[in-house]
Amino acid sequence: MATRKSNQKKGDETLLNLVEVSSQAQSFLEKNRTLVFGLVGGLVVIALGIFLYKSLISDPRQRDAVEQMFQAQVQFEKDSFKLALTNPGGGYSGFLDVIDNYGGSKAGNLSKYYAGLCYLHLGQFDAAISYLEDFSAAGEITPAMKSGALGDAYAEKGDLTKAMSLYQDAAKASDNEVIASYYLKKVGMLHEKNGNLAEAKVAYESIKKDYPGSPAAADIEKYIIRVSGGQ
Repeated sequence: MATRKSNQKKGDETLLNLVEVSSQAQSFLEKNRTLVFGLVGGLVVIALGIFLYKSLISDPRQRDAVEQMFQAQVQFEKDSFKLALTNPGGGYSGFLDVIDNYGGSKAGNLSKYYAGLCYLHLGQFDAAISYLEDFSAAGEITPAMKSGALGDAYAEKGDLTKAMSLYQDAAKASDNEVIASYYLKKVGMLHEKNGNLAEAKVAYESIKKDYPGSPAAADIEKYIIRVSGGQ
């Protein structure tokens, strides 16, 4: 229980750690890499905490699968993505083995999402897309997480049109103001990158209007000014 509370706190801190994105200099993907990946870890920690509680309390048969994936999750939080996939230590299974051995379980399904994120961080974007697409998302948060992570993978592959569509899906998939505004900001940034300043302004103003208390709204005024032609 203490570990779960600690993970929740860490996740909350990550969620609030949205970064300022420069409009000049390096390429879009290079300068926005922190924004692309920064929220993902926190979302995973929160989702896993909810998953662990529900699985162990409501379905004891999931216990072994959850215990097997725990050490892989620990490695994931340490950014040891290769170890998380295949050899987290202590005789425990990596995410890939959990998928193979517990494919029909909730843990096996969630491991597909983890594996997709691991491959995303490792720069293996096709593998990331494959595992993320296989992940069955349900509820109020995970559908947005899935679409957003797929958007990140396609953005890294240079398919910004596909990424845009997925970020829009992610923004619409959740009523959570942190998640919705986060992906809506990515929509605006992609529009801005593509020179569609009017569309970018619509996205940024939506954050200001609909999610004024979100972290994404904290500095949104300067984005609005920028796409409006201000300095």
